[in-house]
Amino acid sequence: MSAERTAAVEASPMLDLCADAHVHTGFSAGRDSVGVVVMAADRAGLTALTFADQAGPDSTWLPAYGDSVRRAQQRTDIRLSVAAEIEIIRADGWLAWPPDLGGLDAITVSLSRLPLAAGPATPQQVRGLLAAGSVRRADVIERAVEATVRGVERASRYAPARLSRPLSLLNQIGIVEEEIDAHLLTHLVEGCRVTHATVEVSEAWRTPSATLVRRLLESGVTVSAASDARYAAQVGRWQYVAGL
Repeated sequence: MSAERTAAVEASPMLDLCADAHVHTGFSAGRDSVGVVVMAADRAGLTALTFADQAGPDSTWLPAYGDSVRRAQQRTDIRLSVAAEIEIIRADGWLAWPPDLGGLDAITVSLSRLPLAAGPATPQQVRGLLAAGSVRRADVIERAVEATVRGVERASRYAPARLSRPLSLLNQIGIVEEEIDAHLLTHLVEGCRVTHATVEVSEAWRTPSATLVRRLLESGVTVSAASDARYAAQVGRWQYVAGL
């Protein structure tokens, strides 16, 4: 990268702390209503807020969810967006699609279980497989990164894609970023760049690392602050993110 590009990256803000790219409500993983979350965002001084409740094949509430956010938009100057957090469930990046994607401004992609031939495995199950010698650490890393890249690519076909808590699954398994080959990290960064995906920097999950955030920025990938708040009091409140 040129010296001019490096200087530009270092001189510009890494993250907009007045925008929260990932909050939950009582429609799914959260506890509070859309209106209560918006009021909390206003108290936190936010100018933009993205709702990203977890959705899957049984989520029939998405139309009501979108309508609720759009009604809230009429009562606030905060820019509100409607997204849905959808899980990667296969190694080819297939996601647990809800029945209707209409009305979504973005699709938030997450990987919380490792796609294996027998089905998605929890971090605890993967740790057991590693301990038994049934899988290798290198294979787990490669499978997780490849599924993530393919999942982001699939999501981007339908709506602007966002990647939630990248590499957090590996962290839960006990694999640190230093164990990931450089070419796999490059593959992840490039996968986000070519799909114009936004990568969330998660307050709740404390990921990605500052090193990976810098690589993303240097490659022209958009990064955004994301509280992953499940309670209104957590919206737009930064410690890990601000520390970057």
